Amino acid sequence: MYAANRRYEGIDQSSVDELSRRVNDGLIPKLSKLPGFMGYFLMEGGEGIVKSTTFFDTSSQADESTRVAAEWTQDEKLDKLVPNAPKVTVRKVIAHETKAPVLV
Repeated sequence: MYAANRRYEGIDQSSVDELSRRVNDGLIPKLSKLPGFMGYFLMEGGEGIVKSTTFFDTSSQADESTRVAAEWTQDEKLDKLVPNAPKVTVRKVIAHETKAPVLV
């Protein structure tokens, strides 16, 4: 398993809710259709930072997710919400554990 980590800087704190909504409505559905998709997380990093992590089976699939995310950001004209290109790393996951959510 591989993780694509993206660190976005210069995010206006008042825009985080809108960014989150747009990611949930638009980006996550696109990423989840890619081969090898295993999960996506968007996290507040504080001080104008938002981070995302996407999990895929292979490093090339994780790299493709970064291309898709960049294309989506451009297509959605999010330059005011996301003023700077992210710092991206793709790394092999060497330990993990997940728990299925409990449905009530």
